[in-house]
Amino acid sequence: MTTTAASDRFTALPEEHALQATVVALEEHGFSVEVVDDLDAARQAVLARIPEGSSVMTNASMTLTETGIADAINDAAGRWNSARNAMFALDFATQAQEMKAIGGQPDYSLGSVHAVTRDGTLVIASASGSQLSSYAWGAANVIFVVGVQKLVPTLEAAHERIYQHSLPLEDARAQAAYGQHSQVGKVLEIHQELPGRIHVVLIRQQVGF
Repeated sequence: MTTTAASDRFTALPEEHALQATVVALEEHGFSVEVVDDLDAARQAVLARIPEGSSVMTNASMTLTETGIADAINDAAGRWNSARNAMFALDFATQAQEMKAIGGQPDYSLGSVHAVTRDGTLVIASASGSQLSSYAWGAANVIFVVGVQKLVPTLEAAHERIYQHSLPLEDARAQAAYGQHSQVGKVLEIHQELPGRIHVVLIRQQVGF
């Protein structure tokens, strides 16, 4: 498959019936879901869910950047306690475990996913795995913000999307930003969650990788 073909396959917006079927499946697996029309609505929906004064970790995500959510949370004069700001104020060489505790156990962990399957599984890839512990267990609450182009029919297609689409884009971004390649070091699949912990905001636009 060519890069162009892979891109077209994994960036197309789904038909309405596919979107609604995915919403139902996510809800059946313990996730709460809302669908919004654009980036501004997504930002408003996320920020409205987070009580003032909460500790909030914005994990690395093009979606959080493009929606303006990361800037809103990490604003030093904002209404929330930025776990990211607190974490990166420390020295990784001597305070790595403290950094992991701050980033891994916030009141709210925010990010995105690389794929959502039709039967309601969330799939997230990471080079280091730094954000995955908070998603899987550590954070009291998790909010995922997801462009609907990330909806895929199967778990196999989710993994194909990671390797054929998301990784090449992230690798190019990492080389430009850090001068180094990216990789898929770890993959988290969330198949089921206790109701009330994970909320998914689906955006009817292409956003993120």
